[in-house]
Amino acid sequence: MSESQVLAALAHPLRRRLVEVLRAGGPSTVGALAAHTAQAVGNVSHHIRVLAAAGLVEEAPELARDRRERWWRPVPRRPVPAGLDAHGRRVREWDSAPSAELAAWGDAPFRTDRWLHLTPAELARLGTEIEALLERWSRRPAPEEGERGTVFVFAHGVPARP
Repeated sequence: MSESQVLAALAHPLRRRLVEVLRAGGPSTVGALAAHTAQAVGNVSHHIRVLAAAGLVEEAPELARDRRERWWRPVPRRPVPAGLDAHGRRVREWDSAPSAELAAWGDAPFRTDRWLHLTPAELARLGTEIEALLERWSRRPAPEEGERGTVFVFAHGVPARP
């Protein structure tokens, strides 16, 4: 798929949300996605087909219990151009969350930035290491006690001048 086809598929806010729900929660059926997003099953089914045609999601037939049930998952490691606006929106939403929610997380949420002096190869290695770290954290088994909340972590490493 070309980048323009991917961007066209993600132009609709529900399609962006469906990809995010699948990335955060793992494979799902259209019915479960419809319930999660408060959308009609037919509407979600249409948007899932658009995402599949763009190569952003794929069927997970091994999860189906019968021939009628269809499961979908995000295509592994396919970068989704979410845009800085979407990343910033999530941070702003957290900053304006109710004080009880902020208090529940305490000092856990973090922000960091650094100016580094790197070669292109070093920047690529840094990106690979950050991706591996996030992948390791995303694959941890569920805890026996307590509850985990969904957390959005993003990183950008780009050449820039101070």
